[in-house]
Amino acid sequence: MKTNIKSPKVYLIGAGPGNPELITVKAVNAIAKADVILCDRLVSPEILEMYANEGTEIIYVGKECSKNASTPQSHINTLMVEYARQNKTIVRLKGGDVSIFSNILDELQALKQNYIPYEIIPGITAALGAAAFAGMPLTARGYSTSVRFLTYYKSDILNEEYWKELATTSDTLVFYMSKGNLTSLVEKFRQLEISDDKKIAVIEQATTPYQKVYTSSFDDFNTTFGDKVFASPSLVIVGKIVNLHEEFSWLENTGKEGLYFKSVENGSVIPNNQNFFEYAV
Repeated sequence: MKTNIKSPKVYLIGAGPGNPELITVKAVNAIAKADVILCDRLVSPEILEMYANEGTEIIYVGKECSKNASTPQSHINTLMVEYARQNKTIVRLKGGDVSIFSNILDELQALKQNYIPYEIIPGITAALGAAAFAGMPLTARGYSTSVRFLTYYKSDILNEEYWKELATTSDTLVFYMSKGNLTSLVEKFRQLEISDDKKIAVIEQATTPYQKVYTSSFDDFNTTFGDKVFASPSLVIVGKIVNLHEEFSWLENTGKEGLYFKSVENGSVIPNNQNFFEYAV
């Protein structure tokens, strides 16, 4: 007599940049069959509300480096392994794309070491969503032939020689997790006399109902935005393509104020109708 013994599996999924309509069909199908969802902070609450089953356990494992508030990566790894040992189907749901500036390598290593089957489902990374919703094609012909994804969350993460190269390249530069060092970033490029045809854009809460786009020359940035505290998350784009925003922007800055993604310290925005367990940090 055959018995249906369920096998464990972990789906590592990119949920997209914020707008719930930008998640992939494959990701939606995986979420619908999950027993457990380990959810990051930068995931649209509407995705969980629309696609997760009512009985699914949703565990909030949010991280917010700017506030030094994070669920330790080791705890996330342990949760995946422990639920897999219970023959659960687990979704590890991350904002943006699962492989861009995430801790996926740590999670893959934990799964591999414990012989747990997994699948990686990509998502739209924040750079692509932000650029599209701001009308700035990242590699527009005549403006840029390539794009670099960077991070400047620590002031010593890039050395001086690399800064010089960044100031002179024709590439479009996209900085993730860098709003805390924005003043330093602007000053670096000013000191290196970045060309006047390159501008800077800061895109708050891209693709969400709270999206706002701010553009400036490097010389005017501190005068115009020097005292502004940009909302989290904010993406920074540097290059000639920023000049295209004024002509091709199709979405006006919202008049709405507030945060689409709740701060870690303020708790999650997981729907009330879900079986939600807050994991202790």
